[in-house]
Amino acid sequence: MREQSLAPVVDNDTAVLVIGSMPGVQSLEKQQYYGNPRNHFWLIMSDIIGEPAPVDYKERLDWLLANRIGLWDAIASCERKGSLDSNIRNEVPNDFLALFTRYPQITHIVFNGAKAESVFIKKVGLSLLGERQHIRMPSTSPVPGRYIKTIAQKMEHWQIIREWLL
Repeated sequence: MREQSLAPVVDNDTAVLVIGSMPGVQSLEKQQYYGNPRNHFWLIMSDIIGEPAPVDYKERLDWLLANRIGLWDAIASCERKGSLDSNIRNEVPNDFLALFTRYPQITHIVFNGAKAESVFIKKVGLSLLGERQHIRMPSTSPVPGRYIKTIAQKMEHWQIIREWLL
């Protein structure tokens, strides 16, 4: 079965764009980025921003945007059984050319995990980023990956976003 990603969460003030791979089953069912309560994303954003993330999803998105952080995924659609990135097949990338044309003020790209970065490189190409800085962070997924990190270790890596927003 082919899965479709979510719309971008970006506005004219967005400076940092967090690019994931593809929302998991639970997130797609809820139609929410990082909808699995075990995912570390919202905890990490709370640590970076310095205040608790709102409970309500719409308020969470507004909170991110108010802090100049946007969200999108490298993959627009794919075939996948379950939620694991390793099960993704036949991925089609999102239209980043259109996004960056509409929102040229985005200056920094954060890849949320290796799959997001590898799909972007393979299907879109880093040259599209131009002068934008980019970095791959440890995945916020709760599923232990190849390079298992504690939540504290992940938070330490992700802190660079705070510097970019100053």
